[in-house]
Amino acid sequence: MNSVETANELTELLAGQNIKEQLSVAQLVEKATSRNEAILTADGAVRALTGKYTGRSPRDKFFVEEDCSKDKIDWGKVNQSISSEVFDNLYKKVVDYLKAKEEVFVFKGFAGADEDSRLSIRVVNEYAWHNLFAHQLFIRPSQEELANHVADFTIVSAPTFKADPAVDGTTSETFIIVSLEKKIVLIGGTEYAGEMKKSIFGIMNYLLPEQGIFPMHCSANVGAEGDVTLFFGLSGTGKTTLSADADRKLVGDDEHGWSDKGIFNIEGGCYAKTLNLSAEKEPEIFNAIQFGTVLENVVVDEATRIPNYDDAQYTQNTRVAYPIQNIDNIVDPSVAGHPKTIIFLTADAFGVLPPISKLTKDQAMYHFLSGFTSKIPGTERGVVEPEPAFSTCFGAPFMPLHATKYAEMLGQKIDEHEANVFLVNTGWSGGQYGEGSRMKLSYTRTMVRAAINGKLDNAFKKEDKFFGLQIPSEIDGVPSNILDPRNVWEDKDKYDATAKKLAGMFHENFKKFGTVAEGILKNGAPRV
Repeated sequence: MNSVETANELTELLAGQNIKEQLSVAQLVEKATSRNEAILTADGAVRALTGKYTGRSPRDKFFVEEDCSKDKIDWGKVNQSISSEVFDNLYKKVVDYLKAKEEVFVFKGFAGADEDSRLSIRVVNEYAWHNLFAHQLFIRPSQEELANHVADFTIVSAPTFKADPAVDGTTSETFIIVSLEKKIVLIGGTEYAGEMKKSIFGIMNYLLPEQGIFPMHCSANVGAEGDVTLFFGLSGTGKTTLSADADRKLVGDDEHGWSDKGIFNIEGGCYAKTLNLSAEKEPEIFNAIQFGTVLENVVVDEATRIPNYDDAQYTQNTRVAYPIQNIDNIVDPSVAGHPKTIIFLTADAFGVLPPISKLTKDQAMYHFLSGFTSKIPGTERGVVEPEPAFSTCFGAPFMPLHATKYAEMLGQKIDEHEANVFLVNTGWSGGQYGEGSRMKLSYTRTMVRAAINGKLDNAFKKEDKFFGLQIPSEIDGVPSNILDPRNVWEDKDKYDATAKKLAGMFHENFKKFGTVAEGILKNGAPRV
């Protein structure tokens, strides 16, 4: 099946009488509840359950091996290849499957708030609540934009269509397949809506570098003077919490591009975790849950329809999807200038990294490629002591190109705009997990604000001997003794041994980059 035949199949599908295109939020809420896909909660949100798939399925995600991209993609365990024949066969089956459905839902919109580089997208859904999710997460078009909308990429999602691996050539009943040549994302066998969001992010991570734009898995905010800060960090490091600052406006909470004009949000909404959510701890997210937002796998009281965010009956990965406009303190449209401050967040459960340190450009590229945080006991089965977790570029599952391409773009941006980069440890101090204590959020906020406001420009006068990191001597509002992590360990020899152990883990992880990152390794790696 060539590109023309693929387009013809899609055209025939979208011309069907069963197509419901660009329904409003209210209409999609009605459809989702009347079709028993979801229930309405007390605050007007739609709650859906996703069955056995409550998160992404990375082993079932593929790129089609095609002439246009096969020499560019960094093939391996993350970016798995699949043949055109497998894609074509499944695509035909899924399209025929959807043609037979009583209703199919279509959303047209955009990815990328920068109009010069945005991607026009179309989302074709079997489920109304999936289409509502797309409406809330992607950028919604104006009536004029909708009239002239021509899709660059199309998502075709049929969660109840299950593949037969023996016949269809997949690894399981689930598949997420991206054809960059035919500009289609094909999803089946999973009801987890996040696959749509992350598939488009992966496509943007492939396309934007070709335009000289640096794609980033980070949150971003901007101050009253237009000063922009980026926050990179894996789950549990405090990215969402620290980027939500009453004194600064949110640009976006998860995906951004950095062009010659500045930064822009790739999305039109937020996809936040809700486990243990409360109005006191995270008021912005809590108050953003309004009519038409989508709750995934959240426990809801059958009688009152009040969500219980503390109950993880279905999964730890409970989520809410809402338009960014549900947050008061935002930049709209979601664009801003060039960042002057970049924060890398890590939750070091070994307790040896400084609570804040300043990075050279090479160190920034090194730690960006490393993407370090820690797993702590209890987070996963079998984790009984702190374990390192490395996710390249703070988002390895979504990076189709070789990681060094993204690191080089980061280095160029740091040079061009003289951005300051800080590594902030929101993890443990005075000992590793189980011995020391977690860094106080109030101290971390004070340090981050001081870094953003330029109050630390002359504060870094000491170098950590294990990691080569610059440590500040004092910060107003933060006890000086905690700034050098070795000071707060009672057993200094144990600190030294633990620091050497973690430094060795960094070196071991970096071996996967081989000789292509030798310069970064030489000047940015831990000293031991």
